Amino acid sequence: MPKYTTLQIDKDPQNPRVARLLLNRPERLNAISDETPREIRAAVEWANADDEVHAIIIEGAGKGFCGGYDLSGYAEQQIEHPCQQETTPWDPMVDYAYMKRNTEDFMALWRSSKPTIAKVHGAAAAGGSDIALCCDLLVMAEDARIGYMPTRVWGCPTTAMWTFRLGPMRAKQVMFTGDLIDGRTAAEWGLATMAVPPDQLEAATMKLASRIAGVPRAHLAMHKMVVNQVMLNMGLEQTQMMATVFDGITRHNPEGLWFRRHAQAHGFKSAIEWRDSGRPIPEGDEARELIREIDAQRKI
Repeated sequence: MPKYTTLQIDKDPQNPRVARLLLNRPERLNAISDETPREIRAAVEWANADDEVHAIIIEGAGKGFCGGYDLSGYAEQQIEHPCQQETTPWDPMVDYAYMKRNTEDFMALWRSSKPTIAKVHGAAAAGGSDIALCCDLLVMAEDARIGYMPTRVWGCPTTAMWTFRLGPMRAKQVMFTGDLIDGRTAAEWGLATMAVPPDQLEAATMKLASRIAGVPRAHLAMHKMVVNQVMLNMGLEQTQMMATVFDGITRHNPEGLWFRRHAQAHGFKSAIEWRDSGRPIPEGDEARELIREIDAQRKI
């Protein structure tokens, strides 16, 4: 089997027609590192190249599916990153190229000729929800949670899958609030294929995957291409381009820079607690003034 640093993939021992892709950084809630997107793409390509495999399950080790990007390090520290440029004027095309590559890597799950199923327990949060929603189907534990909290500040989901999966009204609700929804709600809204009690998640996911895996590969590929083409005709690629540009803007406008300065001064945990609390988030001139105050204190 191929070896990776952030995940592993193998065939299910009971049904080798099903590949199991495991996000495997449980000590970091399977947070997305710089290597994760590339390794997801490579693992999907490996499964697609194996004629025995008919379906792919993606899941998370430990307490949850994926907690999003591993941001605390460069949110708190004085370091440059393609996604957070401050010592030189922000170059949106450098930012765009980095994030678009990640989006394209996650979309390997969507482009895969073999159906992909996200099996979600715990949380699929922020960038973790991008990974889950790039899969064709989504099976959740009833108490699992999914959402994109950084829509409140410092983020825009680059895969733009929420509207295509939920429709405009529900997508706006999720984007405007940044709220997480549980598995039961996700199933009621049509976001999740199904939600089941946590102790039934493995059995329900494997039952679905095994049923799909009995269909010839070519049939699965053709049916998936038909549905994916509808999404492309609806403007998926153009929407992802806009979302990826906007993601960069959210990290470099006054509100985004305030969020990073707060994280640098008070810690990332404090910044996300403010973000998610419902307190008004500083914006415009207020954000600029707070940035100046924090910068002045740090120079002393």
